[in-house]
Amino acid sequence: MAPITLDAVDDHLKNTIQLLFQLQSATHGYLGSATHSELLRLIPQLSSSLSALSSTASHIQTQIPPEVVQYVDEGRNPDIYTREFVELVVKGNQYLKGKGEAFAGFRDLLAEEMRMAWPDMEGEIEGVVGSGNGLEGKEGREGETEVKRENGGTS
Repeated sequence: MAPITLDAVDDHLKNTIQLLFQLQSATHGYLGSATHSELLRLIPQLSSSLSALSSTASHIQTQIPPEVVQYVDEGRNPDIYTREFVELVVKGNQYLKGKGEAFAGFRDLLAEEMRMAWPDMEGEIEGVVGSGNGLEGKEGREGETEVKRENGGTS
């Protein structure tokens, strides 16, 4: 048996929608016995179309978050859910990025202050800072603002 694709489910869905439209048109313009026979012909077709759609769609693996299903059940647009979700993720990412940059700045400032306080431990300080993806030695600090030492010099 050939694998069932979304295109096959889409075709069944289109067929079912078309049959529903035909039923709606026939009932809206009811003309008596001619319409009655048309309805008798369309209803079994709709039933078999729905059955085919159900059996075909059940073989497709989908993962829809329950929140989206609830959104649709409440009559809301799932695109709004997606937009709100993306905005929430962006906000969280910005917060974490800012937090990471603040800690990196603090780490570098602390390392520079420790270098000034304990110049003989500069190698160990640079090793710790380097292991945390911080500044690595003087060559890694090119372009950084110079820090004033307490005795008036710069580093």
